[in-house]
Amino acid sequence: MPADTSEPAEPSRQRGTYAKGIARRQEILDRAIEVFAERGADRTSLRAIAREVGVTHAALTHYFGSLEELLVAVYEESTVPARQPSAPAEDATPVEMMIKSARINRAIPGLVQLYSTLVATALEEGHPAARTFATGRFTRLRARLADIVRHQQDEGRIRDDIDPDAVAALVVAASDGLQTQWLLDETAPQHEALALLDRLLRPAS
Repeated sequence: MPADTSEPAEPSRQRGTYAKGIARRQEILDRAIEVFAERGADRTSLRAIAREVGVTHAALTHYFGSLEELLVAVYEESTVPARQPSAPAEDATPVEMMIKSARINRAIPGLVQLYSTLVATALEEGHPAARTFATGRFTRLRARLADIVRHQQDEGRIRDDIDPDAVAALVVAASDGLQTQWLLDETAPQHEALALLDRLLRPAS
């Protein structure tokens, strides 16, 4: 009896279809990032965004499910290290890291506004994707910054009489709050205020 050669082809076809789906989703995401960087996240429908991105409403729904899930995916993809112009210096303080991020964000106000929209949406009931995104981001960021604070306290670069977790929460709050002020008023002293906080956290000379 001849060998049945039909079975091995099926997994191969499935892998090919899956790979094409991943590539297509990435193409849509790349274009969506460009759109949101230009226009922000003004309340609009998934159908309207599909037109701007250049795909069908059905395609957008297939890959992202809902407008909220699309917004989360766009922001998370836009902030991956590979998309950032440059990383902060390895010895940067937590506040210096936020100042660096603020300078980068000034070139993409649409994505900054998208982030603020997601955080505001997370405070409302019935928005699980936005809430999961916001709570997860804040938890990870506070933990990362607190570890940096502890390390720099050991090096004598940050005051050792303050709680690292509280410092991390304060830095995040200051950065996000000043970013919101800048979105509303470009003359708000965003960088200057962060630089002041950085000086307050350093040991007295």
